[in-house]
Amino acid sequence: MSKQVLIVGGTSGIGRELAATYARQGASVIIAGRDGTRAEKVSAEINTEVDSHHVRGIEADLSKPEILKEALSGIEHIDSIVLAGMRRDNNTIADYDIAGATELAITKIVGYTTVVHALRSRISPTGSVLLFGGLAKDVPYPGSTTVTAVNAGVTGLVATLAKELAPVRVNAIHPGMVGDSPHWAGNERVVEAARARILTGVVPTMRDIVEGSVFLLENPAANGVNLDLNGGHA
Repeated sequence: MSKQVLIVGGTSGIGRELAATYARQGASVIIAGRDGTRAEKVSAEINTEVDSHHVRGIEADLSKPEILKEALSGIEHIDSIVLAGMRRDNNTIADYDIAGATELAITKIVGYTTVVHALRSRISPTGSVLLFGGLAKDVPYPGSTTVTAVNAGVTGLVATLAKELAPVRVNAIHPGMVGDSPHWAGNERVVEAARARILTGVVPTMRDIVEGSVFLLENPAANGVNLDLNGGHA
């Protein structure tokens, strides 16, 4: 049986690149997103790009954890779970958006945990789970209160899930700005401002984050790791 990989948040950006990487390696990949039609469309695109027939898309909305068990019920066995889905939230205390903050917290804390809960009996004993956090856990900025708290919470999930799921490995990756991601590509002013704060002077790319993700997913010694990939922050 080929390797079975689930990427929740795999319809764009880093998640999509990771899905294509595993598909090129011959894995069977399921990409999940909040829009099932889009997930199916993107999976078909990846199959064409990499000459594969083993990528499929499903609907799974992390902000609605009550539906996730049913959404994932068709998965019989899984080797790797990637939880990359997110909601962007620039939310100052002066203009605090309760709905946006709640959706972000549910998505990355309750949603991530619910996916693992739903699939726990179907994860290979040699399998792994990868959570996505972010640089804001250590480098807050005006408007990042919820983002900073939630990404710090991801480190807590790594600690608890690694113990509860053992021998399944659990890790997290925490990117900073990713210059060629759909959100930042073309915004040269912001990217250059970020470059000035990166010790290497090199803004990370999606390929950099994909390579770090594969390391955490595949290296049998990587467990309970929170990997920062940002080039070093001044």
